[in-house]
Amino acid sequence: MTSGPADDDPFDRLGVRGTPGRLLVLTAAVTLTALAAAAVGLTLPVRLPAEDPLGGPARFGIAVAVLALAQLARLRFRSAAGMVSITWGEAALIVCLYLTPAGWLPSATLLGTGLAWTMLSLHNDRRPALEIVRIAASLAAASALAVSVTTALGRPLLSPPTPMLALAVIAGSVTYLLVTAWLGGVTLGLRHGLPIGPPLLAALRGKLLMFVGNVAVGLVVVALLEIDPRWLLLLPPLLWLLQQTYRYRLRSDQERRTWRAFAEATAALNQLDERGVASAAVTGALTLFNAELVDVDVARADGRWHRYRGDASGQLVDRETGPPAQSELDEHELSRALSVGAAPVGRLRVRFPRSAPPSARERDAVAAFGDALAAALHDAATHHELRLVTARSSYEAVHDPLTGLANRAAMLSKGDQSLRQLSHDHPVALLLLDINQFKEVNDTLGHAAGDQLLRLTANRLNALVRAGDLLGRLGGDEFALLLTAVPVLGDRAAPMAHALRQAREIAERLAAPTEVAGVRMSIEVSVGVVVAAAGTADLTELLRRADIAMYQAKEGGGNVAAYDAARDAASTDQLALLAELREALKVDDQLVLALQPAVDLATGAPTGVEALIRWQHPRRGWLNPADFIRPVENSEQLGTFTRYVLDKALGVAASWAREGLDVPISVNLSARSLLDPRLPVEIADALRRHQVPPHRLVLEITETVVMSELEVIDEVLATLRSMGVQLAVDDFGTGFSSLTFLTRIAVDELKVDRSFVIRMADSPEAAAIVRTTVGLAHELGLRVVAEGVETAEQRMALAELGCTSAQGYHFFKPMPADKIGAVLGSLRDSAESNVFRLRADGAS
Repeated sequence: MTSGPADDDPFDRLGVRGTPGRLLVLTAAVTLTALAAAAVGLTLPVRLPAEDPLGGPARFGIAVAVLALAQLARLRFRSAAGMVSITWGEAALIVCLYLTPAGWLPSATLLGTGLAWTMLSLHNDRRPALEIVRIAASLAAASALAVSVTTALGRPLLSPPTPMLALAVIAGSVTYLLVTAWLGGVTLGLRHGLPIGPPLLAALRGKLLMFVGNVAVGLVVVALLEIDPRWLLLLPPLLWLLQQTYRYRLRSDQERRTWRAFAEATAALNQLDERGVASAAVTGALTLFNAELVDVDVARADGRWHRYRGDASGQLVDRETGPPAQSELDEHELSRALSVGAAPVGRLRVRFPRSAPPSARERDAVAAFGDALAAALHDAATHHELRLVTARSSYEAVHDPLTGLANRAAMLSKGDQSLRQLSHDHPVALLLLDINQFKEVNDTLGHAAGDQLLRLTANRLNALVRAGDLLGRLGGDEFALLLTAVPVLGDRAAPMAHALRQAREIAERLAAPTEVAGVRMSIEVSVGVVVAAAGTADLTELLRRADIAMYQAKEGGGNVAAYDAARDAASTDQLALLAELREALKVDDQLVLALQPAVDLATGAPTGVEALIRWQHPRRGWLNPADFIRPVENSEQLGTFTRYVLDKALGVAASWAREGLDVPISVNLSARSLLDPRLPVEIADALRRHQVPPHRLVLEITETVVMSELEVIDEVLATLRSMGVQLAVDDFGTGFSSLTFLTRIAVDELKVDRSFVIRMADSPEAAAIVRTTVGLAHELGLRVVAEGVETAEQRMALAELGCTSAQGYHFFKPMPADKIGAVLGSLRDSAESNVFRLRADGAS
């Protein structure tokens, strides 16, 4: 048996360059041993029969030819470091022991195998000269040992086969097998740094059947030569069939091992990360294809490429690289582009030993392995992206995206956790900060400047936070700081004094001049401070108290205020108010509509009616929306309240239709109502129940609602639009962005805020805003309604600016539902007769 080489330098004809030194030493030792055995063997006395018809030279030539043919009729299979060749060497050895003096066999083997491997190298293998010398010398040395064992047990030259002689030649054949296998294993181990055990056992397993056949063939040939040499003419077909049997058996075993290795290699690709997949691919390809070098180039999502490379020594290296070049491959390399669908994943390149170029079967195996690798890399990349998305989602779930601080949810969760970890009576302090004039910064310098101001505030607060404190942004321009390291002293007022000092220090530090959007300014804040024992309140309650204190600071004109329980009656009053509202929603005489028409400034015709809710409280008296709307919006009763108001408004609109009045009715919609995906269905049911066409319902929303990026709000508004319900933007011009939201949400009407209408006679800026709004509405085909018109001068100014309709005390005050029908009918009739009604009776 012989082994193939690894990659050799094509310019080194001898094969010395690149060969390990220990392998050169082994080659030299084996060569010297073979030459010595050949020389000694040729000097030994020869005892040929006197009447020998062939003669010594002929017998030597026959031995050379038989040994050469045995090598030429080789079978090969791939091992971990190249191709292993299995020959008819044992059969040739037995035949030559019968035909030729034993001492001549080492030299005949050296000559015959040398010639045979030179021919094979020239025709196929392209082996260097040193490799041919090593193979021939190894076989010659093995034959010398085999001859020694055989002749020690018997004299095979021209002797008829007997059982004892058969045992002698079998012992010699076993010696020949073991020596050639051992030398081949040592060569592989020295060349590739591999243990000799696995390739040695693989070679012996592959050779076993052929060894038995070789010994049998050798003994049969000797028997036929002894009986009648003419019987040898029958051997070629039988030997050919035996050769095919050997080839089939080797191929079957190799394919079975290959597919088992393929299954193991592809199963190892089941990793969750890119490096794991690529490492398994390199290791698996090296083992599966007995390759010298494997490259796995991975295309990453960001356009970069990463290469993982492994060689026969088992070493794996990886590095950043450029896209793999489309260079031409030589006959010993296979390359496979890796893709999943149309998406490129990478490239696989396998370099085979030069003595064993890839076959068609191996090309198919590389293609199949590449497809499995592409799928594994794609799955790993998908899993990596999923981990990033999950990590980002987890991060965003508890962090404010603008400042990176804990958000409200994280503040509540972590704050309550911190409180639970403290003893029940340990004092804690909560500071609630609100930036003064933040809205003015947004309105004058823009939203980007407001974001810059928030980030700057967060950075300064972060620099002031101590170990154990918890800082977060609650939303808008509100920040909260939970202080858990409040000093515990004998004085009960000490914790509050400490917290107030901290609050004043923070306020002073934040007030240090800075530059925002190119404007130098100071960040002034109002701070509400609350101190309590850790076991007496959760963070939600602490925030509520701090919010009260913070508004006390704003109202008092200072920067810092402490929570005063005596001034917290409003909170309990609001709870009572919500309980009373629950009862009011069950009756029909407390919550009533006040309706205010909007009129066409040119004709006086009614263009719409706004429905405003009032509460005729049995104990508190007449309540305006400002007295109860905010608590309702923050309670779970909002949905019931919204349905109640819509039902009353649509009932009034249905009565107008019976009187022949086709006037739309407007209802204000809370921001939180748009978070309910069931709202469009509920509105559709109410329209159907009252038989009011959808286009006669106008829902008024605020700009801040429309600017929200919550997907559910967009879906609710889009569904309402598709139903035919009209949308109006209330208080236009006062939100975060009065123009850009119109590109996101299709609306039908803009309502100019009363603050601009009242000031437009004296303020060029207010007049410019009204003029711009009217012009924008005309360009977009929208209606414009001016709110809060109180004088004839304001009405005339609006008409001159092109405003089409208006509402306000100059025309009508809000009125009960039982009076609005007559007013609308009168406005309609007056408009038809071109009588323009300027104001209501008693209006200023």
